[in-house]
Amino acid sequence: MKYVPIAILLCPLFLLVSIRPASSAPPPNVIIFYVDDLGWQDVQIEDVDAPCPYETPNLIKLAKTGMTFTQAYSPAPTCSPSRAGIITGQHPAKIKLTHVDHGKVPTARATERLIAPYLQSHLDLDLMTLADAMKQNGYRTGHVGKWHVGLTAASYGFDFVNQTRGIHRGMDDRTKDFATADDRTYPLSKQKYPPRSSKNPDGISYPFDEVTQSAIEFIDDSKQGPFFLNLCHWMVHWPVLTRNGELLEHYCDKFGFPFPPESGDMTREGQQNPYFAAMTTTVDWSLGRLVEFLQQTDDPRSPGKKLIDTTYIFFTSDNGGAEIRGKEIISDNAPLKYGKKHPEEGGIRVPMVVTGPGIASDSRFEGIVNQLDYFPTILALTQSSISSENFDALSGLDISPVLIGKSQAIRDHAGKERTHLFWHFPHNGPLSMKSAIREGDFKMYKRYDTADYELYRLYRDGQRLDLEEQNDLAKNPEFASVVQRMAATLDAELSANDAEPPYLNPAFQGKTKPSAQITNSSFNASNRRATLAVQESGPAVEHAFVIYAGASAEAPLSQEEQKQKKRLERKMQRTGQASPPVQTNHVAELIGMRLLATIDSDGHSISAVIPEGISAYRFLLVDTNHFLHSSEPLLAK
Repeated sequence: MKYVPIAILLCPLFLLVSIRPASSAPPPNVIIFYVDDLGWQDVQIEDVDAPCPYETPNLIKLAKTGMTFTQAYSPAPTCSPSRAGIITGQHPAKIKLTHVDHGKVPTARATERLIAPYLQSHLDLDLMTLADAMKQNGYRTGHVGKWHVGLTAASYGFDFVNQTRGIHRGMDDRTKDFATADDRTYPLSKQKYPPRSSKNPDGISYPFDEVTQSAIEFIDDSKQGPFFLNLCHWMVHWPVLTRNGELLEHYCDKFGFPFPPESGDMTREGQQNPYFAAMTTTVDWSLGRLVEFLQQTDDPRSPGKKLIDTTYIFFTSDNGGAEIRGKEIISDNAPLKYGKKHPEEGGIRVPMVVTGPGIASDSRFEGIVNQLDYFPTILALTQSSISSENFDALSGLDISPVLIGKSQAIRDHAGKERTHLFWHFPHNGPLSMKSAIREGDFKMYKRYDTADYELYRLYRDGQRLDLEEQNDLAKNPEFASVVQRMAATLDAELSANDAEPPYLNPAFQGKTKPSAQITNSSFNASNRRATLAVQESGPAVEHAFVIYAGASAEAPLSQEEQKQKKRLERKMQRTGQASPPVQTNHVAELIGMRLLATIDSDGHSISAVIPEGISAYRFLLVDTNHFLHSSEPLLAK
């Protein structure tokens, strides 16, 4: 039976229940194995045109035990919005977190007509997260590795947090500073692992990785009850390096480089960077260690079964592959266009494998799927309940019927088959400032720099046609109706999600219409009211916000905040993390957030009351001509 949300009145709360036969089996465990910057073509399960030279034997094994999704997408082409999307189940456009520059006022450059919207410093604490939902349903929740949506994962429903970088830390000299057997921080393993070669027929050793070990220890500590683990590797993100000398030598031999390599950038085109190859295989080794532990460990809740039999694993990446950094060529997403930081296929198409109870081995799904689907899917697989209000806020669809073989298509709650996905990325300069929509065989882009559309037909009746996105059909009369239909659907999605577009830049030298002009500011210490005035003869202010930019060192801690601070400091010491800045929680949670300010009746005066404990602030304004303005930081005194 499929998972059907219905509302029932229970006390004053509306809850979601799963309509399934009662089961005596304990709830399954869930692991999200999230890799950073791993492209669709950076693994051996999605070879297109040419075999991937990076060896990922453990991912191949995982795929043979579960379902591979050949057209899987991340919520965004960069890290933070994808992570925010997967953990909240809400579209990055909807939660106003569409890029990595959160808490930074966009730079107004005289040469650029458009300016990106301001992004808040952290994920809104009022949003329900997947960790919150699982915790409410009796799960122990853990986060290991990269977080990157502000504050710490401990603020968002996780019982256990270790945000260590593990093995992926900078090196003085990546050509020779390799781990050794007696290394105090990264000792080499005694056990040997792939790859195997004539030089190393028994395999090679791997340096100790705290991310991997911490994840395994969390599983071991949590196996008495259901657990949810959000395992987020920092690899294969820049910096491109490895502490594994044997593994680097393996790839230098494979690609025809001397070992140790010469210092400097790797500039050979294609998938020929031995450092990146070593990172990719190291992530695969980590996956293998995790799966091996699940295979060898009894599930104490299910006699006769191992943890692997009662655990769902979602393997994927936060965005498409990074191709170049400075002069260094990292990898190559061909045949996909572009890479990370672009909403084209190379920036958002990602590898994806799901395994677990009831999922057919070595199966494939060819339809479009998004990581926003994980939240409702995990609720269904674990028969977990959340309020109808929180469920209705989710942007994705439950794909569990596809996973367990009950459906050949992804459908919404009304039974309608999925028709499209969309993305919104108003950042990173004119080439990238686009919204995009995928519908059937077609992919279309709305360009904000030119107000034009681009249309590509990736497939013809499911068969590859223009995966490279080379043949723009937007101005072809034959496809005029396709452009019109997809544009209407995209605009409807942008409107429904209140997507914030790029704004006009008031500093642009070539602007053709006037922008508001900030004239003066004041702060009344007696009532802590800050006021900003704009020139009365110019455009009025349409939207106004205040951003708290600094906190007083002497801001008082409440009794509960003192307790929470001590608990957090003890947790940091246990997990080896640096202690957080000393700030009150109520203040720290406001720094960098965008809060509504008051606009007077004629739109030329803006004000806001600045709370005690806030020492600095700035105003953010949008005028009637759609220019975005930011005041300088102002002192609350």
